[in-house]
Amino acid sequence: MTAVTDRPETDDLGYRRARWATLLWIGGFAAALGVVIVVATGLGPVQVAPMTVARIIGHHTVGLPGTADWTAAQDAIVWRVRVPRVLLGALAGAALAVGGAVLQTVVRNLLADPHLIGVTSGASTGAAVSLLFGVGGTAAGMLTASAFLGGLTATGLLFLIARSNGRMTSLRLLLGGVTIGYVFSAATSFLIFASDSPEGARAVLFWLLGSLASAAWPAVVTTAAVVGACTLALFLLATRLDALAVGDDTARTLGFAPHRLRVIALAIVALSVGAVVAVAGAIGFVGLIVPHVARLAVGSAHRRLLPAAALLGAVFLVLADVVARTAFAPTELPLGIVTAGVGAPLLLVLVRRFRNPADS
Repeated sequence: MTAVTDRPETDDLGYRRARWATLLWIGGFAAALGVVIVVATGLGPVQVAPMTVARIIGHHTVGLPGTADWTAAQDAIVWRVRVPRVLLGALAGAALAVGGAVLQTVVRNLLADPHLIGVTSGASTGAAVSLLFGVGGTAAGMLTASAFLGGLTATGLLFLIARSNGRMTSLRLLLGGVTIGYVFSAATSFLIFASDSPEGARAVLFWLLGSLASAAWPAVVTTAAVVGACTLALFLLATRLDALAVGDDTARTLGFAPHRLRVIALAIVALSVGAVVAVAGAIGFVGLIVPHVARLAVGSAHRRLLPAAALLGAVFLVLADVVARTAFAPTELPLGIVTAGVGAPLLLVLVRRFRNPADS
């Protein structure tokens, strides 16, 4: 009698096909991001050909020769103005998409996104204090610091509200995040009402809808460090997040503490999203829509989902920023208007794809 110890050959074949399909999707998203970055950098009031953009970037990054192939004005426009903006957009899109994917697992709600945990609302209040009353000064660095501090304050309050008897459940996170979001949104509205500066109020409203107009290399470097470290940390938690997605009992069976995992994942997401919101403002729909699209491509396993969501989110936000700064040039649209205009119809399409067994 022969013992059967190996899994069926059909399972191995299906696994290999799924793996290759995932690699193709992620490779395609990465290639698309590279193309989008080059093309988006060349678009604007002063058009720069994609090949010229690629040469300028190559010259500044790896020392490629060919400085005679472009003018000093083109070099300044591409490297000092547009590349930081495009890269910041890619980082923001990646952070928001990854944060949304993780939050949808942590709170077990497909409509969860970074706005849900109150980080965005807290950062908005911090930015409003800086813009309207000049607390800490009005420089870009002070605005970023105030917004980041507001986001951390909101996250700290969420930890206090959602924890009970040393545990943090998805329901408490959901209710606590919604409550904190409303409180900080009301505080921001009150600050605008109490201010006697129409220009300051207009600046706050523009910031609340998101913008990459103030992008600069220092902000890109700092944001890249924070977002990169946080994304790597979340990727290392992928197996545990898969267990949490199945249920708390499954996670405990596999040796993971659900409440502790939620605290760690939430803290990492809050840090990443807070860093992005502090430099780019409140940008909606990215963290809500992109994870669902990524799941349709590569599935729900977080080792595949998180890289796909990061790349797809970066592509989406860079393209949205191109529309924001070129559609009504020289006037620039707030970035949140563009993401909402694209995201809302896409959300309706995704809602129609989901089927509730109770509706059958």
